Amino acid sequence: MEKYQVAILIGVISGFLDRWVMLRNDYRHYPTYPHGHLTHLALGFIAASLGAVAVPAIAKPDYIAVTFLVLAAQQFREIRNMERETLNKLEETKLIPRGQDYIEGIARVFEARNYLVIMTAFFTSLAVYAWRWESVFIVAPVLILISGKLMSGSYVGDIADVEEGSVHFDGSILKVNDVVIMNVGLPQTREKIMREGIGVIIKPKNDNARLSLHNPGQRMAIIHDVVSILGTKVDINETDLMPMARKQVDKGYLAFFVVANEPDVKFLMEIIKKVPVLETTRGTALNSFFGRKAAD
Repeated sequence: MEKYQVAILIGVISGFLDRWVMLRNDYRHYPTYPHGHLTHLALGFIAASLGAVAVPAIAKPDYIAVTFLVLAAQQFREIRNMERETLNKLEETKLIPRGQDYIEGIARVFEARNYLVIMTAFFTSLAVYAWRWESVFIVAPVLILISGKLMSGSYVGDIADVEEGSVHFDGSILKVNDVVIMNVGLPQTREKIMREGIGVIIKPKNDNARLSLHNPGQRMAIIHDVVSILGTKVDINETDLMPMARKQVDKGYLAFFVVANEPDVKFLMEIIKKVPVLETTRGTALNSFFGRKAAD
């Protein structure tokens, strides 16, 4: 087998394995079913093939073949639109929606993973073509680790402290500690909340974290992830048991309330800590000159 054929084969295998490793199957991402796995693995194989073929094409040289990378970038951009459209359709039937910020973040991730696959396949193929095929055992694992690192973002637990809160009523006003959640009129609903309701306080570690947590999209992501795991007793057109995240306007922290199917406050705190910080909600305004002056 010629050298460029070995480089292409190993590059495709490495890129495909990279996409396999980055495939996620949990409550945060769509799709989590076999047809979705097949779709994204097939796209990963195509991305790996494009990245692996680029090296021999440049070496020959055959620059026309490299132009397919441009076409591929346009096609992978359509993946973002496809995922965004699918998730938006699913939002119509959800009692607790993800929110547009969460959807946009998921769609971007699906697109970015294919670019990382191209990168892995390209550099693995380049290493094999330039040196020996045994170099794949060093280059490919390093590139796969880099891909995983680039795909791992920060979590709420990295930017905030999560503490157990006290759920109580001030008349008909539901509170978690000193944060007003909502007005609950029916006595039987108030009794149910006192029996089964749980709440936590989410305290940002700095001013940028405060900006992120105050974003409605980030709050919707927290609510969605909690409900996805612990469940909720909310029904259609019944808002009295709706999970909510409200802020303490003077001190800047959040209070979270939920009546869950599995009312375990310790697991609730751990789930919230593992909620991803969305790219569109990351607060960086206070890093600017005037932002630092205002914070001071």
